[in-house]
Amino acid sequence: MKLRYASVALAGATILAACSDVPTTPSVAPRAASTSAAIGINVLLTQPLNASLRAQLETYGAVLDEIPEIKALTMRIASGDLAAVRALPFVAAASPDAKRQGAPVDAVAASDFAGGRSSWNLDAINVTSGPGNATRSVAETGAGVYVGILDSGLLDSWRQYFPEERVATGLARAFGGGGGEVGSVSEQPNKWEHDQNSHGTHVTSTVLGFNITGVNINGVAPMATVIPVKVLNADGWGWSSVIARGIVYITDLKRDGALGTSPAVINISIGGPVLDPVEKAAVEYAVSQGVIIVAAAGNEGTDGMSYPGAYAPVISAAASGWKKEFTTASWWHALDVPDPIDASDFFIAGFSSRKISADQDLDVAAPGQSVVGPYQYTSGQLSYYYLNGTSMASPHVAGIVALMAERKPTLTASEAEGILESTAVAIPGVPATVQGSGLATADRALAKLSTTATGKRK
Repeated sequence: MKLRYASVALAGATILAACSDVPTTPSVAPRAASTSAAIGINVLLTQPLNASLRAQLETYGAVLDEIPEIKALTMRIASGDLAAVRALPFVAAASPDAKRQGAPVDAVAASDFAGGRSSWNLDAINVTSGPGNATRSVAETGAGVYVGILDSGLLDSWRQYFPEERVATGLARAFGGGGGEVGSVSEQPNKWEHDQNSHGTHVTSTVLGFNITGVNINGVAPMATVIPVKVLNADGWGWSSVIARGIVYITDLKRDGALGTSPAVINISIGGPVLDPVEKAAVEYAVSQGVIIVAAAGNEGTDGMSYPGAYAPVISAAASGWKKEFTTASWWHALDVPDPIDASDFFIAGFSSRKISADQDLDVAAPGQSVVGPYQYTSGQLSYYYLNGTSMASPHVAGIVALMAERKPTLTASEAEGILESTAVAIPGVPATVQGSGLATADRALAKLSTTATGKRK
């Protein structure tokens, strides 16, 4: 998501805003070489890839990468051959790899930031109550829940912002490549914690909370365990093939038991204007395995929503703001958001994407304007920014889902979406195409969620 920012000073720190096989291999006639430009494409098959299918595909170009879980692959072909690949009888869909935008020895002694200072955005979703060093309004903290954050990774200095035990370093991954580069998706060891973009670090701070020059700031789900998955480059963009690989990676962790019996939530503060078929298949695979995906609605205003957020099985988040923003220098932690929440005190940011067609699905809204968190322009220099974007709204909703999954570990994507929508608080006079069902609130969602027979996860 493209970011917007502005600057103020706070407490000595700089705060800136803003399946059947083909039995034999047919003979394939030689083809004349195409003179059109080479492109990376994502291909979804109707059956698993085998030697026969590969041979037919490779008459058009190189098969570079395969995601067998969803019968998908990437290729590099001449653009003029795309129609021919699409026409192959075993190809369900084929599209150019779509660009995706994310836009913009250390230690912290605390094990979590649940007792940290309250910020306006957490007060707004009723995770905390009152300003300053307020206590949490909900008992859940996300304990026992994994949150995969598909983004730009974490800064080298992430341990100065987050407790090390809250980040699953052994499961963190970095994936690169994609259609506009080499056309294949590769794993890139250790790059997940050498991010030069900061977007993923700010997104993570909303879920876990963060340390700001010695002061702890609360998070939506401060005892959740984050799995950073780097899918964006240093400029904050990547490819749908890489996003799909990240989704499948987290899903396989859950499917194969690497997370034990713990719930898994994925946050995707990333988007683009079209739904890639392989990315779509990855979402469907994740949901089928019990993974819940939350994504940003997009920052394109009246031009419509971004994908994968706009795809119905994904829980999408629009960006809301508070009318008392910047009324005092310390408003973000000193002003109380009244309880119960008065929706008329809030608005939907102008940049937040609207639903403009029937194939787009907007679910709820959450704080996405002037949200404080760690964000660096200069490597090694601690700094904190108010960032604006649905990228900031999405982790609020993902955090709420983590709280819900803590209470009910068998929570499904459709159940979570239904509860969030039915308990959201609508902003008066704002169309559903702009706000979805309204402002997501943690306390109301948790109150509606009945505890399962196995009880609350400890």
